[in-house]
Amino acid sequence: MSKRRDFLKGLTAFSLAPGLPTSAAADTTDKAEIAITYDLEMSRHYPKRSNIEWDYQKGNLDQDTKNYSVAAAKIAADNGVHLHFFLVGRVLEQDDISWLHQIHEMGHVIGNHTYDHVNLLATTPSQTQFRFSRSPWLVKDKTVLEILRENIRLTEIALKQRAGINQIGFRTPGGFSNALTDRPDLQDLLLDLGFSWVSSKYPRHLATRGPQGVAQATFDNIVESQTDAQPFRYKSGLLEIPMSPISDVNAFRSNFWTLDEFTKAITYSIKAVIKEKQVYDFICHPSCMLVEDPQHKTLRTIIKLVKSNPDSARISTLDEIAQRFT
Repeated sequence: MSKRRDFLKGLTAFSLAPGLPTSAAADTTDKAEIAITYDLEMSRHYPKRSNIEWDYQKGNLDQDTKNYSVAAAKIAADNGVHLHFFLVGRVLEQDDISWLHQIHEMGHVIGNHTYDHVNLLATTPSQTQFRFSRSPWLVKDKTVLEILRENIRLTEIALKQRAGINQIGFRTPGGFSNALTDRPDLQDLLLDLGFSWVSSKYPRHLATRGPQGVAQATFDNIVESQTDAQPFRYKSGLLEIPMSPISDVNAFRSNFWTLDEFTKAITYSIKAVIKEKQVYDFICHPSCMLVEDPQHKTLRTIIKLVKSNPDSARISTLDEIAQRFT
């Protein structure tokens, strides 16, 4: 067991019931913490509904996605805000990564999103990624944990070697309603790889859009779900910072929401979080948002909401949020 894992387990040794996570107490609870995060990967059905090839090439970012990411970074930087990006490592195989340097030089941070966008809850090697199902020789004779470890480790190495960027944090591809609560082996894996926090939980919530649009009951349920999206610490000592509903792919790709409905849900949620001095982790994907929100309305809305409440809310990266929790 690593010294880091020993240390983090020691943090919770006297505060946890056996096998259960605990709420994380903030060092500073004077303001709500709002994070704006972008997962740098390609999304199925974008820019056209019939496109599912991206499932096999999650890291093959097209130019429009890169341009949108840089534009979002500039809007945020112009407003004195830092975004938190999570990069699929295979992006770094591309010839030109100057766009990523631009984002980093503006002060935004880059986290690890695995090399191939692998499923951490897979039970067989072929289930870890569509690419490995189609090309099983790539993971021949490897266990699931070996595949996951290598995929995460490679992204850290590639970021440092190709881009000269130190990774900040880890987000799992996909979100899990039960987080990693039932997977102490994955918690230990991340701790061994040097992570002190993870963003893996995505709480259950209503999202269906009816013939008349999104019902008020759905908006209310999404607001209620923010309580289940607050940071907590696992028994292992690893800190969990959940993703806050509703994500762009859930709203737009899965349920065909309008942009106005999406920004309405985000507005309701952030206002509730500010009132309760909670944490809000907005998650989106440039490959999706460039189609659904080409003018960055959602980003501008979040920044405006927080700036209009300077005494009760601030925008932070997930790492800054993690540092404020003990």
